Amino acid sequence: MLADERRQAILRAVEREGSITVKELAAEMGVSAVTLRQDVRELADRGLLNRVHGGARVLAGADTAAAEAPGARTGARPAARPAVGEQPTVGLVVPPGGYYYAQVISGVQDAARARGVRVVLAVAGESLAEHEEQVRRLAAGGADGLLLMLHPGLRPPARTEQWLGGLDLPAVLVERRAGLGAGRVEQVTSDHAYGAALAVRHLAGLGHDRVALVARVESPNTPLISAGWTEASAALGLAPGPEYRITTSGEAAASDARFEEVVRAVQAGEVRAALVHNDIDAIALLGALRAKGLRVPEDLALVSYDDEVAELSEIPLTAVAPPKQAVGAWALDLVLRRLADPGTPLAEILLRPELRVRASCGAE
Repeated sequence: MLADERRQAILRAVEREGSITVKELAAEMGVSAVTLRQDVRELADRGLLNRVHGGARVLAGADTAAAEAPGARTGARPAARPAVGEQPTVGLVVPPGGYYYAQVISGVQDAARARGVRVVLAVAGESLAEHEEQVRRLAAGGADGLLLMLHPGLRPPARTEQWLGGLDLPAVLVERRAGLGAGRVEQVTSDHAYGAALAVRHLAGLGHDRVALVARVESPNTPLISAGWTEASAALGLAPGPEYRITTSGEAAASDARFEEVVRAVQAGEVRAALVHNDIDAIALLGALRAKGLRVPEDLALVSYDDEVAELSEIPLTAVAPPKQAVGAWALDLVLRRLADPGTPLAEILLRPELRVRASCGAE
């Protein structure tokens, strides 16, 4: 069937039955539920039927001839959009594990509860094929829009963006960024470069003229944190600080051994201030320093990046806190706005972290 033929058939079915479900109609017409869901959305935008969760129902005064009106041909929307019967369902795809994501998910969940929206959670693995399969399942199960927190190691990037650009459902990347190849996918993320700059400016304000960076290789946020750290150091006229990249993958050494180079630099007086990504590594570094008789903040002023468990450290850690719950809430709001008005401009939203000052930097 051509698109116009499918849409005429949908309108006839709605007139005949009063209401239909996408699942039933997809089986009857022999086309995918994703395709029919897009057709129903288009017809609802034209004012020809009421879109409800999982299907559509008759709109008083509408008939199949209206599909051939000039406004329908040009894609013009009616002055007032018809009411939607039920709130939409939003699919949320997250990677496995990782304590960073819990607050983002909580933000989505709280916002969905306040809006009366159903969120369906799907956990994808490390491959693009697994992400594609989870999205197919969500779409087949009636999801109207998608929130995508992709695994940071998806390869190849060009193929990932091509897949994103071909999605049939409105989608928002959550704490992720994509290039032009991602098409109409929108984005909500923390401004991690800004967060790193906050830490550097704070340490510089305490009299430090050189700030080191200790960051995980595996984190998708490390390149952005590194960029903000580099830019802020240059803008403030600080001496370039050393950058230490640590890893926990493969044959990585025990946690104390990972920080040996940093500890030696502190012992030599070469490093007196550092930004560490993330909290767990900052706490582990504190322990490695203590084992050598070094103190925080006296020998090393320390700022952590994440603020998940920073306050629970033996010496409470000053920390940069990305607005994770707000990221989740804004992402849900963005996909709901897209569903309510498909013509609204596409958005990329950066939310700024805040600095929470505690004992580890010497400011208290």
